[in-house]
Amino acid sequence: MSDDRLRMTPGPTEVPADVRERMAEPTPNPDVEPEFFAFYRALTEKLEAIHGDDDIVVLGGEGILGLEAAVASLVESSDRVLCISNGLYGGGFGDFVEMYGGDAVVCESPWREPLDLAAIESHLEDGAFDVATMVHCETPTGVLNDLEPVLGLCDDHDVITVVDAVSSLGGTPVPTDRIDVTLGASQKCFSAPPGLTVCSISDRAWAKIESFETDSLYTDLEPWRDAADDEWFPYTHLSSNLYGFDAATDLLLEEGLERVFERHDEAATRCRERADDLGLSLYPDGAQSSPTVTALEIPGRAVSVQQRLADHHDIVLATGLGDLAEDVLRVGHMGHNARIDRVERTMDALGTVLE
Repeated sequence: MSDDRLRMTPGPTEVPADVRERMAEPTPNPDVEPEFFAFYRALTEKLEAIHGDDDIVVLGGEGILGLEAAVASLVESSDRVLCISNGLYGGGFGDFVEMYGGDAVVCESPWREPLDLAAIESHLEDGAFDVATMVHCETPTGVLNDLEPVLGLCDDHDVITVVDAVSSLGGTPVPTDRIDVTLGASQKCFSAPPGLTVCSISDRAWAKIESFETDSLYTDLEPWRDAADDEWFPYTHLSSNLYGFDAATDLLLEEGLERVFERHDEAATRCRERADDLGLSLYPDGAQSSPTVTALEIPGRAVSVQQRLADHHDIVLATGLGDLAEDVLRVGHMGHNARIDRVERTMDALGTVLE
């Protein structure tokens, strides 16, 4: 494996040198050193600029931890949850709900189509729901969902909303001000190593979380509300990962969110222009495609093309998941990799492989 291997995957993404260097600093004891708690509080304040003004909690665990923790902390056995889905992770919320004893009602749309607003409204009008879950960017398909009208319907019916924004937060605008629990992760648009989940939690969500005892320990969000102020963590935190995440957050904020979003849009546009030149079709149409990931249809060849790109061009891409594994190839232009020169190198190599 060469040092200049280009990993254009939709997470984990390339980690900048500043982040790697910060992680190499001496490791503090996060349980007993007051300075570490001050550092953690400062990090959560920085994250408010990206995540919104709600309380910020950073958990020690990959992004899926956030999805499970939100369900474990918000859903009790008597609760009905509307799981709004047009992809793998949207449907996966239903599995978590059932795991924790809730009643999951899945409102499902085809994977390459938008969320069905009429069906969502019908579900909300026909039954009382406590929580609704949804995904902003479905990473396996590159679909970016328009959440504003869905959030409006949920607000009209006083339903707590949980949004998986793992693959969009920090790469494109997310309506965090209208969401009760917004879930992000370190390894996507932040371009830090995998290992951390970020949650922003509204007062309404905290009230629900504190209204019952969950059966979980590691996924229980309740102890985190006052943990940093009380200078203790429910478990030993991942100090080196947090240092790297802090450096990654600084890089994002120094560049400025508007410029970061523009850079992602520019990289996505160029990727799709090059794909069109190669005669490749997008899995969802362009209007639904996320600025952070492009899914290309290569029926029956995705795995072999992926392998040839890695073996002959030192470029790593991801295939689709599940039934799409052989038919979809995904280019992750997110975080540090949302740059035109990296997209050009990737698409040049893809064109060579497809000849």
